[in-house]
Amino acid sequence: MNKVKTANKGEIAIYESRGVPRLEVRLDKDNIWMTQAQIAELFQTQRPAITKHLQNIFISGELEKGSVSSILEHTASDNKTYQTQYYNLDAIISVGYRVNSKRATQFRIWATTVLKKHLVNGYTLNKKLLAVKQKELESLKSGIVLIERSIKHQIGTIEEARSLASILGEYSKGLKLLDDYDSENLDLRGRSRKKAVFIDYEGFSSVIAEMKKGFKSSLFGREKDQSFKSSIGQIYQSFGGRELYPTLEEKAVMLLYFIVKNHSFFDGNKRIAAACFLHFLNRNRILYDPKGSLRMSSDALAALTLLIAESKPKEMETVKRIGISLLNRER
Repeated sequence: MNKVKTANKGEIAIYESRGVPRLEVRLDKDNIWMTQAQIAELFQTQRPAITKHLQNIFISGELEKGSVSSILEHTASDNKTYQTQYYNLDAIISVGYRVNSKRATQFRIWATTVLKKHLVNGYTLNKKLLAVKQKELESLKSGIVLIERSIKHQIGTIEEARSLASILGEYSKGLKLLDDYDSENLDLRGRSRKKAVFIDYEGFSSVIAEMKKGFKSSLFGREKDQSFKSSIGQIYQSFGGRELYPTLEEKAVMLLYFIVKNHSFFDGNKRIAAACFLHFLNRNRILYDPKGSLRMSSDALAALTLLIAESKPKEMETVKRIGISLLNRER
């Protein structure tokens, strides 16, 4: 019978068999490892005999010492860590055939079973971790592709180019390119948990009316259809009693997204979308962080708006997560 438990260094498997004392066996480097003292206990002989058998095995060339032995850390009963010479399964079995081949066979069967389980579990775990990392890398690539496309098609001024440089800098800081398993991921949800202040069509229209005073174009802010009103309604939608966008950050980013993508106005779509985004944040008291700084810089907002304008429908989730991440990671 055996059971496996997690240790500070690799794992320890418990080996028990009829006539053999309970032994703690190291699992490391996809192999089973034991000290000379443990091998002696396993085959019920003295340690000098094990030393002699190992020397003969290496002298005869049956095994190479460097390939079957390793210095591993060992925590003793006094809780101090020592470096100890360990020998792997090949060496253990070779010694076993010289001492007691029946016990060696029993141990080999047990060890093979444990190793197989260890390797399969490790493969499954690594496969899952690789899938997560691959998904995040694809998300990062999608964001960079959007930025490159915006540079080609949306940039009109040096200021807009600087805005895109700003969002790329903030975006890359948040992800750290997944250098290890603790790297940050793009956020799926906002941090705010309070109920949103409802702002109706008239409330947002008043923002556009104020903006019109600064533009001479008669087409600025003139609605093409009912899509602006629809954009506002979408961020408050529910399904099955649950809000589709439960946090304030999600609502704000999706409001910006819907207004930009619906092209509701003959002129000023992106500017109006950005203004409504800021109005929503302000009314819900999350425009500024606790230190009094804007949660999203003006450069980052301009860049995010350009990314949305250039994005494809299938890239909506990536754009949404970029926006939420920028709001969550206060400056």
